[in-house]
Amino acid sequence: METRDMIRMANQIAGFFHGSGPEAEARDVAEHINKFWERHMRQALFAHLDEGGQGLDPAIIKAAPLIRRPNTADA
Repeated sequence: METRDMIRMANQIAGFFHGSGPEAEARDVAEHINKFWERHMRQALFAHLDEGGQGLDPAIIKAAPLIRRPNTADA
């Protein structure tokens, strides 16, 4: 997955949940990503977050601790 595509998709999800309050926003973003993103998509997200997360909506960064990080041993 291209990084720019992952950023765009993540930011679209965050935008959908804007306005639901900061705690609900982070929870809902994480729930959506955990439910609908495949392992390789979450791997791309965490790789980008590990490099600083440039370009990601702040809601994605706040939700990161709630998102299941794929086990790299499964790759």
